[in-house]
Amino acid sequence: MRYIVLDTETTGLEPAQGHRIIEIGCVEVINRRITGRHYHQYLNPDREIDEGAIEVHGISNEMLEDKPRFADIAEAFLNFIRGAQLVIHNARFDVGFINHELTLLDKAAPLVSEFCTVLDTLALARKMHPGQKNSLDALCKRYNIDNSARELHGALLDAEILAETWLAMSGGQTHLSLGGKEEPGRNQVSDRRPLAADRAAIKVIHPSEREQKAHQARLQAIDEASGGGCVWMKP
Repeated sequence: MRYIVLDTETTGLEPAQGHRIIEIGCVEVINRRITGRHYHQYLNPDREIDEGAIEVHGISNEMLEDKPRFADIAEAFLNFIRGAQLVIHNARFDVGFINHELTLLDKAAPLVSEFCTVLDTLALARKMHPGQKNSLDALCKRYNIDNSARELHGALLDAEILAETWLAMSGGQTHLSLGGKEEPGRNQVSDRRPLAADRAAIKVIHPSEREQKAHQARLQAIDEASGGGCVWMKP
């Protein structure tokens, strides 16, 4: 399965008030592995950025003066995400802004839901950890994801952090190296010792019918909590 972990930064909080996207960051995940392919673009919004927003992401109006408009990059961006499942933290916010940008280009333009499915990791986290803090920073702490570089919000950085966090939340391997290559010191076995030739046979204990049913119920619960992401239930 192909997933695109996505984040945006904006001029403010409400597209209905004329606010626009100023940064898009996407990270590709295929078969639950971060591939190394990504999409990243700063955008000129043709309007001023709210001071409160600048405090969050640190992107100034001057930084965006020579950047393309959304219309200039829409085709490349949509081609990158088309047909994937988007993984977004607080998806309503980002999808709302993307749909707003699309309708500004063409009022009859298809919305995100017509060419992508969407998984909201905030909704997933609230199901898994009710009553707890479920911001991206809180989830990083809970799942031991390194977010030390996140002094300010940034679309690509946040998408990269969210990718690892989502994989951990949904039971996958974390800290994946890009391109399928192992990082030095990770997943390596040292001091190998051969097994004795006269060792006793390994005892195999088969699960009972009750245990098999309990196992299947657990997989079903994981699948429902992750929006169909339980890899152990795939053929």
